[in-house]
Amino acid sequence: MRILVVEDEPGISGFLKQGLEEESYMVDIAENGEKGLHLALSGDYDLLLLDWVLPLKSGVEVCREFRKQFPITPVIFLTAKDTVDETITGLQAGANDYIKKPFHFEELLERIRVQLRTKVNSEEKYTLGPITLFTDKHLVLKGDEQVHLTQKEFALLEYLMKNKNQVCRRTQIIEDVWDIHFDYNTGVIDVFMNALRKKLQFTTNEDYIHTVRGVGYIAKDL
Repeated sequence: MRILVVEDEPGISGFLKQGLEEESYMVDIAENGEKGLHLALSGDYDLLLLDWVLPLKSGVEVCREFRKQFPITPVIFLTAKDTVDETITGLQAGANDYIKKPFHFEELLERIRVQLRTKVNSEEKYTLGPITLFTDKHLVLKGDEQVHLTQKEFALLEYLMKNKNQVCRRTQIIEDVWDIHFDYNTGVIDVFMNALRKKLQFTTNEDYIHTVRGVGYIAKDL
């Protein structure tokens, strides 16, 4: 597996390169956002480790640009930022996960393993009213019109559609969609749900995703 580390602090990038190469990963280093984006867009990497604050182009900017061409490749932010708003900003930019500096290398390694875990893909299709979702193609249609979703919005919709007619608890969604298995502010789900509903352009007569107050959400046909 090949990992790109975009980090402007030589001590951290050198530490990560040495540690990851000892774990048999191939590692490239970029010391600023512009170089990091250029390398990332080559498509040669299985995962990006991306610092938030970078010279020339921020980590959030790099992530957003990268996601336009590579919606699936995992991105993990390395950041000293840890407020809910900042976390939401990073996730909305397309990040899969983040780890707060300073961090234990063993924890970062496990988060990398989780993101790189091999998944057997099969051609699956799910429907919800006029919405059709194709897992392999990473494609969502409303009728004949394509709906453009971020990776996390797609994963959230896929999860709800896979569990159609079942109440999905907020804690379940955080664990299964965000792969977070510790105490975490589930308010981030509401932000993504609002964005998802807007992109799907549900009318007042198209309440396909119901909020179960105090519990979670349920997707069901009308």
